[in-house]
Amino acid sequence: MKIRSPIVSVLGHVDHGKTSLLDYIRGSAIAQKEAGGITQHIGATEIPIEVIENICGDFLKKFDIKESLPGLFFIDTPGHEAFTTLRKRGGALADLAILIVDINEGFKPQTYEALNILKMYKTPFIVAANKIDKIYGWETNHGKTFLESFSKQPSSVQQALETKLYELVGILHDEGFESERFDRVEDFAKMISIIPISAVNGEGIPELLTMLMGLAQQYLKAQLQIETTAPGKGSILEVKEEVGLGLTIDAVIYDGILKKNDKIALMASEDVIITKIRSLLKPRALEEIRDSKKKFQKVEEVVAAAGIKIVAPNIENVVAGSPLIVAKNDVAQVKEDLLKEVEDIKIDTDEMGVTVKADTLGSLEALVNLLKTMKIPIRIADIGDVSRRDVFDANIVKNEDPLHGVIIAFNVKILPSALEEIKSSNIKVFAGNVIYQITEDYEAWIKESKEEKRKKWLDAIIKPGKIRIIPKLVFRYSKPAIAGIEVLSGTIKQGYTLIREDGTIVGKVESMQDKGDNKKSVSKGQQVAMAIKDAVFNKNFEEGDVLYVDIPEKHYKILETELKNKLTEDEYETLHNTLEIKRKIEPDWGAY
Repeated sequence: MKIRSPIVSVLGHVDHGKTSLLDYIRGSAIAQKEAGGITQHIGATEIPIEVIENICGDFLKKFDIKESLPGLFFIDTPGHEAFTTLRKRGGALADLAILIVDINEGFKPQTYEALNILKMYKTPFIVAANKIDKIYGWETNHGKTFLESFSKQPSSVQQALETKLYELVGILHDEGFESERFDRVEDFAKMISIIPISAVNGEGIPELLTMLMGLAQQYLKAQLQIETTAPGKGSILEVKEEVGLGLTIDAVIYDGILKKNDKIALMASEDVIITKIRSLLKPRALEEIRDSKKKFQKVEEVVAAAGIKIVAPNIENVVAGSPLIVAKNDVAQVKEDLLKEVEDIKIDTDEMGVTVKADTLGSLEALVNLLKTMKIPIRIADIGDVSRRDVFDANIVKNEDPLHGVIIAFNVKILPSALEEIKSSNIKVFAGNVIYQITEDYEAWIKESKEEKRKKWLDAIIKPGKIRIIPKLVFRYSKPAIAGIEVLSGTIKQGYTLIREDGTIVGKVESMQDKGDNKKSVSKGQQVAMAIKDAVFNKNFEEGDVLYVDIPEKHYKILETELKNKLTEDEYETLHNTLEIKRKIEPDWGAY
């Protein structure tokens, strides 16, 4: 048995310093070749304990970190991709995480996204509050510990940093995490450590690495124990074309050993496949890559933790984010094990629901989980680009359930044939590379659609209104009768039926004009010329008559129960006048 290096993922918003942090650590390591130099892996960088000791100096000793860990294994791929790549039984590929935040900008969409992912996987993490060197008046102390550099700053700068720090503490509290500056944390199991750093100048990096080592030593010992001779297990980061090699698999091995000529079980889009490793490739050391024309060197075997490029046949349909397991003489059993590893994200789908597409199994799982908490039904959940077929499926749902006849797409392309179909069928697509932003956009659209539907429904409800026929302004007696009217209450719309005070029907509002302009509706106080279909002057109405809008009984009940507070005082009075009129003819009218 041996203890492997913990796999660390750096998550955070774009431009908040993920690359700068890794570059600084790598740069220090390259500069200290004599200290047991850095090892570059596919999609990862291994920082040995000797390099960490050199960067951290006495600070590591102060915290009583024993040298039981071989180092730290940093995943280089963008945070959410590394994180939502499956490991085993729904666990993340990373053992630990750094959530990096620009201390001056605070939380941004991708910061919240990263926090949601950390919550979902229950992964231990620390917060790196980066860019302290950008605080106004900050005096840089290259490579020093934060505490040393902080103590040399003017008090106004110290105060500015503390204020920004407590803004982060407040946000983390709102998101369900108790946190504090690392040197004030009393219980590392209950609180998140915030380490102020400058990824460019190296200030605070000694504390950052020490905190990671401490977390790993205290909470991950059992998780990091591996059997070096056991068959290798890993996760597929990417399947891609490599010049001179053809199609290759980039994978991170987190357990056991992987050898050239091993048979490996992989998850393809339809089924488990077994293939044989033709070649194992590692990147050359960082300092050599700049000079060397060859990016990779062949190796016979790798032991976890390791990032490796695999050359093997028949890997066209292998799914990014799925597991890799070495198969010895137990191919059937390994196939079964591999299926068990992915069964946790077997997604129960509904007959009617949204179509979900994502780039990897892990990101699909994260997206589906979020939609389930929002109680959104899912009809299709799959990996890959949005196809024409997906649009057809969404259209089937749209015809029966417009709010769920949509496509939700994370980090995938929309194929040209699908784009054409989207335009012609007018299917809504919510796409992007921030999961919670996509779901928020979808939620906002649902709200907007419901409000629009309710507005149409409200507009369709016939509301109370009252008019007076202005004396000496009858322009035509019939077919249709046209008279000057004044609106006494409410809003009168084209198509409304008018009744007299005794309940008899006068006719229907055919049109209204004001100084030659046609009006669809007129409100209290307005005077217009009104054409009343089927009405005859001196038979159905006379000059000076007060007429009411004829309200259907069903509409009256809705107005009384649901829309009472939407009516003005005079409209409500008119509604009751209408009730009295209707009850002269039908005593039980409007009862409920």
